[in-house]
Amino acid sequence: MHAKVAVLGTLRFPPNKLVEIRPHLKKLVEETYRNDGCIAYDVAEDPFDIGLIRFSELWPDRESLSKHLKSPHIEPWRVEAQKCGLMERKFTAFNITDSWSV
Repeated sequence: MHAKVAVLGTLRFPPNKLVEIRPHLKKLVEETYRNDGCIAYDVAEDPFDIGLIRFSELWPDRESLSKHLKSPHIEPWRVEAQKCGLMERKFTAFNITDSWSV
């Protein structure tokens, strides 16, 4: 499947809350892969900026991304993120008009 939308984003949590947020993050990723039609939904903790979690996502189209943002598992995730001290959220979506392997 060819991706038409890429999303890059970050979330920032207090470093002492990472252990607490990980199970909720794992559930978010699993539910997204299982239900939302993403091509890729990758999450990683930045080893050089403790507390920063990076997201990279590929979606087949804008509609799939919009549907994901309204999925039943998103609101519980957002509630848990707030409980764990979410400090910052930055996400940007990009239309992909061309791609190639490097």
